[in-house]
Amino acid sequence: MRTITLPPIATAAAWRDAARGLASAAVPPEAVDWRYGNAAPGLFDEAAAPPTAGRFTVPRAFVELAERVCWHSDPERFARLYGVLWRLRDQPGLIQDRGDPALAKLRQMEKSVGRDIHKMRAFLRFREVGDSSAPRRAFAAWFEPEHHIVEPNASFFQRRFGDMDWLIVTPDLSARFEAGQLTFEPGRPRPDIPEDATEALWTTYFRNIFNPARLKVKAMQAEMPKKYWKNMPEAREIPDLIASAEERALAMRAATPTQPPAYARAIKERPMPEQQPPAPDTLAALHEAARGCTRCDLYRNATQVVVGEGSTDAEMMFVGEQPGDQEDLAGRPFVGPAGRLFDEVVAEAGIDRSRTFVTNAVKHFKFAPRGKRRIHQRPDAGEIQACRWWLEAERRLVQPLLIVALGATAAESLTGTGKGILKRRGTVETAFENVPVFLTVHPSYLLRLPDADLKAQERERFRQDLAAAQAHLVELRAT
Repeated sequence: MRTITLPPIATAAAWRDAARGLASAAVPPEAVDWRYGNAAPGLFDEAAAPPTAGRFTVPRAFVELAERVCWHSDPERFARLYGVLWRLRDQPGLIQDRGDPALAKLRQMEKSVGRDIHKMRAFLRFREVGDSSAPRRAFAAWFEPEHHIVEPNASFFQRRFGDMDWLIVTPDLSARFEAGQLTFEPGRPRPDIPEDATEALWTTYFRNIFNPARLKVKAMQAEMPKKYWKNMPEAREIPDLIASAEERALAMRAATPTQPPAYARAIKERPMPEQQPPAPDTLAALHEAARGCTRCDLYRNATQVVVGEGSTDAEMMFVGEQPGDQEDLAGRPFVGPAGRLFDEVVAEAGIDRSRTFVTNAVKHFKFAPRGKRRIHQRPDAGEIQACRWWLEAERRLVQPLLIVALGATAAESLTGTGKGILKRRGTVETAFENVPVFLTVHPSYLLRLPDADLKAQERERFRQDLAAAQAHLVELRAT
């Protein structure tokens, strides 16, 4: 059995050198006994052989992993690392295997060390112990980490507090920084470190930034466990702050100004029409009135309003979502790619397009600019509701026997909800003044399908939907 005893200082480098020598000498993991610090030798231990010369490489990710895990407090950490290193010789891709139990354990240990390093940086408190008038002020701190993190964390404090002398004492190892030199000493029990004058000021600051209205005790203790409280001057205030949180929150609420914000007053005072203007009595008048529509903000960026077109005595009325890029430029509905597909399937379903009326639930094009392109954006509920007045005006002028809702936006405008359109397709619901509404998908849905076979299947379903709508119209004529 090879015995490897690693020192408390430069532990990671010592493990790396020893592991490289053992692996190069083909010493299997079960033949190595790893020890740390001043561990006593065993009865059957053999002296460790010097490292064997030879080239041995491992993935960089494992080197970084081992650097952290070596500082863990688990006595088996070195053996676990060497076990994985031994396997990496023949399986270099092992380091990417997230399901490997041995690697998963090492990654858990790595995260635990990382959390402990973060806690030390967050919760260590220095107290002044020297002459405050000296050229370099002196401070000391006591901390109780879970792992052996003093050495890997010392460089952080060296950079952060390089203009002062300091001593960090822990039960395992101590770090001293004096006159710009960093050294390490054995750990020791907690020293008698006096409080300093800044603690009262810091405690007052902590009390004033504590927000009782946002207090979540469990979340606070998860981030700042109670075991650290005894070494933090502000922690003595926490029990009182928690106990008085509800009372202080009520006082804050009572002191909140009751004056309404300026925008609320502006909304209340703005002039509003006493009633809706009368609906136009012809399609031509409706087209002219819609040019000046400002019911929602979509008019600001669209090229023009796009209202419906078709036969004024149409028995079937199709309602889509909104104009697209080409419709916005042409000023006519359903002339883009989705419109051309719509015309093809309407003809295949046996419907005379010239005997129908085609429009959209929203009359302006909503888009997001992407370079020189305009990318379609779905209208929101407010925009749909604002434009519903125009759709009702069109419906009153045409008076169709049946309305076909193409897609979720049309369904929301006509029936009050666009949810579950794929489950509702092929069914008949009611809209304005109990007019029947046949629900199906929008032709743009078919254009977005990436799979050619699925696109063909859905096109046939869409044709069947339109054929069913035509059959339902025949039934309505008979009644």
